[in-house]
Amino acid sequence: MGNLPTNTGLFTTETSRSERGRFLSRKIRRGMTYYYGVSDADQQSPFKDPPAAPHPSTPPHSPSSPLLQHTPASSQSDTRPVLLFLSWLGAHPSVVSKYTDMYLERGVDVLLVQSNVMHFLWPRWGLEYGSEVLQVLEEPQFSCRPLLVYASSIGGYTFTQILTHISQEQEQHAGLAQRVRGHIYDSLVAGTLEHMAIGLAKTLLPHLEALVKNLAMFYFWLFKSSTADYYNHSIHVFNNSPITAPALFFFCENDALCDPAAIENTIECWRERGVAVQSRKWKESIHAAHMRCHPEDYRSTLERFLNTLPFTALQTRI
Repeated sequence: MGNLPTNTGLFTTETSRSERGRFLSRKIRRGMTYYYGVSDADQQSPFKDPPAAPHPSTPPHSPSSPLLQHTPASSQSDTRPVLLFLSWLGAHPSVVSKYTDMYLERGVDVLLVQSNVMHFLWPRWGLEYGSEVLQVLEEPQFSCRPLLVYASSIGGYTFTQILTHISQEQEQHAGLAQRVRGHIYDSLVAGTLEHMAIGLAKTLLPHLEALVKNLAMFYFWLFKSSTADYYNHSIHVFNNSPITAPALFFFCENDALCDPAAIENTIECWRERGVAVQSRKWKESIHAAHMRCHPEDYRSTLERFLNTLPFTALQTRI
């Protein structure tokens, strides 16, 4: 797919073809890029200029974004499934494409959501971002389409902020919760505050890991009501998720950012609630890189899970 253009505002107008020319991409909001298939007619016709940026007086969170309205009709009028891919922190587009291309090539469009470290450090901003993602998913472009969720590392935190809004207004967002046909979690940052602090240190400044970890722990203590209390509430929301579609967890025993016991507790909690949960745990692997470390095992596990979901497009070998 190539490198994604740099974001400079809440709305952008970049539209580009993938390296192989079969997909289009459009930035629809800050941190959110939509990838969708191209019909034969689209490929044969000259590529149209992107629409003009919204007028400054247009509310940034209007019910229907002009950028979504100008997506080709061939993508708007069908009911192709959408993969909501919530990536790990600092994910490079070329690496993300190794995951998302598997779905795009099978007729599943992709909404890529990338989080900022401040969404985690100041959870109120994370909640606001979760609300933005939720609004996009309820736009006419997506509102009738089945969803598959893939959340990796901090992406699981962002998805939990979406779940928080759904839990608080279940009647309003019931349709979205019912549209999720399956959800996949890869290397969630789970466990104690120390696990979260280690995750920040390894991601932001690995050469100063000890210092950053200690600073993060002090920060969590200093702003407990605005950080730690939010994190504990998020754990409660996730364990009692309003989404009960089948789930799959990828994790390992040697991940400093993830306590495997915390993941296993969530799996047990969900199974007790009647959720069909599959999992794959490795003794040794790398955080958010299980597909690279264990390619055959990862793909076969993913394939078995996807074959249990009501997606015709995914009933083929990954």
